Amino acid sequence: MFGDMMGMMGKLKETQQKVEETKKRLTTIIVDQESPDGLLKISLTANREIKNITIADQLLEDKEQLEDYLVLTLNKAIAKATHVNETELAAVAKEGMPNIPGLDKFME
Repeated sequence: MFGDMMGMMGKLKETQQKVEETKKRLTTIIVDQESPDGLLKISLTANREIKNITIADQLLEDKEQLEDYLVLTLNKAIAKATHVNETELAAVAKEGMPNIPGLDKFME
């Protein structure tokens, strides 16, 4: 019984290390998003850290339009990065979960 517990604890520790490694790797994955007309481009990491914003000159002439573009495009970029982040971390976590009878029913 204790051998099984020790094995599970070791597996959980290994999984935790893989999650941390995945988080570091996610800082290197760049997600790009641009407005439909290409006037605003945003790049951020899968950890949702903004790396670059490119704004077309014509957007600088209309503050309200620029604000709208920023909100819409940033929200889409963040949603895309969040999806990548959650998918990657969930895959690592699921792979490393110990085989505990009945646990799969709670994970759905």
